[in-house]
Amino acid sequence: MKKIKPFWILGAVGILLVIIVPIVYFWPRPAEKTDDPWAYVPEHTVHTSHADIVQGPFETPQDVTRACLECHAEAADQVMHTTHWTWESEPFDVPWRDEPVTIGKANQINNFCISSQGNQKQCMSCHAGYGWEEGQEYDFTAQENIDCLICHADMGLYGKSNYGDPAEGVDLLAAARSVRAPTRDNCGSCHFNGGGGNNVKHGDLSETLYYPDQEVDVHMGGNNFLCTDCHWTEEHQVLGRLVVDNYQVDPEEQVSCTNCHAEDTHDDERLNAHVQTVACQTCHVPTIALDEPTKTYWDWSTAGQDIPENHYTYLKIKGTFIYEQNIMPTYLWFNGNLEYRYLLGDPIDPTQPTVMDIPAGDINDPTAKIFPFKLHVARQPYDAVYNYLLAPITAGDGGYWSVFDWDQAFRLSEEVTGLAYSGQYDFAETYMYWPSTHMVQSADKALQCDDCHGENGRMDWEALGYPGDPIEWGGRFQP
Repeated sequence: MKKIKPFWILGAVGILLVIIVPIVYFWPRPAEKTDDPWAYVPEHTVHTSHADIVQGPFETPQDVTRACLECHAEAADQVMHTTHWTWESEPFDVPWRDEPVTIGKANQINNFCISSQGNQKQCMSCHAGYGWEEGQEYDFTAQENIDCLICHADMGLYGKSNYGDPAEGVDLLAAARSVRAPTRDNCGSCHFNGGGGNNVKHGDLSETLYYPDQEVDVHMGGNNFLCTDCHWTEEHQVLGRLVVDNYQVDPEEQVSCTNCHAEDTHDDERLNAHVQTVACQTCHVPTIALDEPTKTYWDWSTAGQDIPENHYTYLKIKGTFIYEQNIMPTYLWFNGNLEYRYLLGDPIDPTQPTVMDIPAGDINDPTAKIFPFKLHVARQPYDAVYNYLLAPITAGDGGYWSVFDWDQAFRLSEEVTGLAYSGQYDFAETYMYWPSTHMVQSADKALQCDDCHGENGRMDWEALGYPGDPIEWGGRFQP
């Protein structure tokens, strides 16, 4: 019997190899883990110049947005699902309320300017939209009111003013032709001036970060980082959530040092062991308000007096302030969420300070780490009968800043906030904690052992839950 040679088999195998090998080689695969932090920094691609693309003319800022959406039709829906647009979180179930609640600038209060609802004229100048005015229900579905320019225009050619509209004199065509990927100028135009001025609120976000040197921030100054290098952005969703405007934050939606850096990045194993219980920021953000003073105390009860004014000490419309610079942070356990966030209408005990945002976590929480915070203390108005904090109308017709009448300011706010006012008010002390994550220092300027441990260490170990300085006995948990 004649033996058949398997040439056809060899041919078939060859054809399969020609097909399969390229598929396997080029098939997308997960990125390999690396200890090189630069591997995770987004590439800065050259942005397409719009100088010859955008034609105009534009009579209104809404005309600019309509022109943008002709080519970027999906952008509007993307922006409308961000908190830059909604100014509110998704609904949360919280243990002290029967119904789900939302938290954000649109509907809650803080202990700085108290409420955006009381000053829509100025507060909305940082909303990523146009025309949010008093006494009007804002239409969050109106795509033409999205402000594309605040994040994408050259800020030398664009600025916002009252109610979020463009500043007087802005050349809309020139601004639209300047659009590009966001820079520190775009982000900082709002975030560096939160709370009413440069570095007022956060203490680690000041106008120095527009053009910082390495002594101010090792990332922005030393490596010329943009905000979006850490706050990764996809489909207009910006990574990172401000915890004071949330309650629970998905870790996948938060910026973390370990997005780029390995947890065991130190050569010294003793330092790597600290990472289990100590946040990177604790050592690498050793002081708050490094370059510009920040507000640490605000007393609204002294407002309305005709006494000498000074931006850093007293303003008639706002009351008395204390500003400080190079502040040692307050250290608390923090797992990235809040245990409690004061909601409009929550009861208070006016004889005790009301902590408006309690960071979640303690020494027994394996997900919590010791974290640095800026503490801001205020005396702000509350209803002396109902015992809850009040949100006065400060700007606009009849507002406190016009007539200096607290009673009238609270009565005006009833319709806006839906919160009843008894006719009797007083002032109570409140605390707010603001996480410190910017103005990161290089290793040679980070905290050293003696800064935390020893007789003059900055940590209050007993307040953190330890029986004493853990260097003396070791361990995270109380024995």
